[in-house]
Amino acid sequence: MGLSRASLGFMGLFFMAGSILLIFLTLLAGSRNTTPLNQVYFLQADTGNIPGAPALSRWTFWNLCGVTAGGKNDCGKSHPDFPFDPPSHRNFDTTENVPDQFIDTKHYFLMSRFMFPFVIIGLFFAVCSLFTGLLAMCTRIASYLSGFLAWLALTFQVITTCLMTAVFVQGRDAFQSNGQTAKVGVKAFAFMWTASACLFLSCLMYCLGGAVGRKDSTGYSGRKERRRGFFSSQRSNSVKSQKQETTNPTYNA
Repeated sequence: MGLSRASLGFMGLFFMAGSILLIFLTLLAGSRNTTPLNQVYFLQADTGNIPGAPALSRWTFWNLCGVTAGGKNDCGKSHPDFPFDPPSHRNFDTTENVPDQFIDTKHYFLMSRFMFPFVIIGLFFAVCSLFTGLLAMCTRIASYLSGFLAWLALTFQVITTCLMTAVFVQGRDAFQSNGQTAKVGVKAFAFMWTASACLFLSCLMYCLGGAVGRKDSTGYSGRKERRRGFFSSQRSNSVKSQKQETTNPTYNA
């Protein structure tokens, strides 16, 4: 038995809500030192040999954070669209013991800065799709509209996630090549890639919901036309026989 438009619309709504939750958890990490936001970060590196830097440094969307004894983020004042650029004044403001890959380049700065606007744009379309998804369970047009908005959100989310993966994996490798231990944040990477998968599934469910609605509508109208045609043919045959009897009357001798 096939899924109905209502059930497909609900599944699309469910995946969309899940993706928005995961994006928010990653986006707000570093803005406050509260659970679970203080457990999410993009990259952790051993920076104890860099002057003025904490023993362990973690990068988020909002800040360069230290690490508490319990392994949580210890973030100070928040700055939106915080860049990943170790030698600059925004991070450590020194090149001493900073890996050579970060010096005299804007590569890491630009890639990390573009992440923030892309994730905001993608989140905007995702929230719009969430609201129109409430109507996707009822109408075919709302299903296609929600699917289109989900596709736009997926596009920007994939761009953000690819930028995040590229810049922080390269940053991890740069620190490791300099003899400093480093690792990417498992939660942030898991949240962002899972959110991308949820957006894809949401887009798929919405589009399937629109297609199922169209099929059901066509099938109904087709049955209606066939039923009408059956009775119409009977009526036309009856009228035709009556005309023949009127035109050719039979007289008894």
